This record gives sequence, structure tokens and C-alpha cells, in this order.
Amino acid sequence: MSGTLFVVATPIGNLEDITLRALRVLREADVIAAEDTRRTAKLLAHYSITTSALSFHEHNTRSRIPQLLARLERGESVALVSDAGTPGISDPGIELIQACWDKGITVDPIPGASAPLAAAVASGFPLEPLTIFGFAPARAKDRKAWWVRLQAIGDTLTFFETPHRIEQTLAEMGMYLGSRPILVAREMTKRHQQLLRFEDAAIIGRTPDVRGEFTVVVGPQNVAASVVSSASDELIYKEFCRMTAVTGALRRPTLSAVARKYGRSAKDVYAIVERFKKSDA
Repeated sequence: MSGTLFVVATPIGNLEDITLRALRVLREADVIAAEDTRRTAKLLAHYSITTSALSFHEHNTRSRIPQLLARLERGESVALVSDAGTPGISDPGIELIQACWDKGITVDPIPGASAPLAAAVASGFPLEPLTIFGFAPARAKDRKAWWVRLQAIGDTLTFFETPHRIEQTLAEMGMYLGSRPILVAREMTKRHQQLLRFEDAAIIGRTPDVRGEFTVVVGPQNVAASVVSSASDELIYKEFCRMTAVTGALRRPTLSAVARKYGRSAKDVYAIVERFKKSDA
């Protein structure tokens, strides 16, 4: 009889955020498959768990999966953990889980902490439905396609961002997502946790401390529509000037971004900008 793959959620920061069941499973498992054995070792040491751990990350899945499947088929139990949170959500694990289903091996989820869910709950935005993304792409071409994909989702969504790209992402957010409300969560559950909610995605100049890990939650379009009132032409012109001056954005995409934000056509925004430019001359 084959063993069981336990998919175990671990704390995302505060070591107290782990269930009694998860601790029992980690103690009783024959082996722990960990994304980073050094980070997992800190958790195990904190709770005096002596189960051996081996590395299982995106760079060794091809060799590790057959090894883990062999142990499971011998009747051993394997506890799968990521660096933090729930395995499979922007973390390694899906390939092993799928392989277990293909082999008829039992998969048992041990629920617990999840950064996107925790941040989404804290946002106060409607969560039915909720779309969870991973990290924003780094390459410019991929980022543009990614933003376009997010634009097409009218309901609440959440994604991760790294410290060295958070300011760029927040600057681009106003252009692509218009006036949708957002929550920026930094260092969740840790000592320096910071939750900032804005009713308008254009928040350049009010970014949080860029140290730590970030989870961003974007509210639905219908919430944004109730927040943004009918904007005056002067406000639209000032917003166009601010976005082009601060971000260095090109004229055409900025016209489109401002039009989306205030529910006007790009043609109307163009006419407003030209009128005010002439009056300032």
C-alpha cells in the first residue's frame, strides 16, 4: 500500500501561525520535502521537530520527483512544504502533486497560512470571485501582456511583488488599472507588518517602505466606479500631466490610462489636454 503526500501550509512570517495538525504531520512524516531546507530548519527547530528534510525546489524537480514517488510507493509518508505559506501558490509543488494523482497516491492537504488570502481578507474588497496571480514578470514585454491580462479581470485579484520592483509596479498600476482601489501588504504577520489601502490605484509618491515582501490586492471595477466621482476637466488635465511627468510615460498610453480612470474617451481627454496646454501658453 502506498504512502501519503501531505501538502502542509507553514507560517508566512509569524511562527505561531501553524496548526496543531501541521505540527503533528511534520513530526510523523518519514521525510519533509522542503523548498529551502535552511529556512524549514528554523521552523523545525522552533518546534523541536527532528524529521529529516531534503530539498525540493524548481531547479531539481526532475530528479527529486522520481525519488519521492519511489518512497511514497514503498509506503512512506512525505510532507511537502514551501519556504512560507501554502505549497503550489507561486511555490514548487504542483508537479509532485500531479504526479501523485497520476500514480494513484493519496494527497492530503493540511491547510493553514496563505499570504494572498490573508491580504485579500484584510482588504475588505468583495472576494467572490478572487483571482490569485504569482509575481509580476520582470521583462518589459511580458509585463505589458501581464497588465493587459489583469485589465480584463473585473473582480478582485491579488499578486506578489519583489522589493526592487514594487515602486515600478505601483507606478504602472495607475496607468493600467485606472481608479480601482488597492491594498498593499508588506511583511505580513511579521513585526514590521504594514497594510496600506488606497481608493485609487494611482498612488505614486505614497509608496510604502520598499523593504520586505509584498502582496498586492486590487479591488473590483464596480467598487472603483462607486469611489470615483465625475471628474472636472482640470482634474483630468492635472492627472495627465502628473502621470507623464512622474513616470515618463508616452503620450498615447497615458491618454488611454487617464480615459479609463475617469470614464471618458481618449478623444475627450486629448481635447481637454490640448485646450489646457493652449491656455497655459
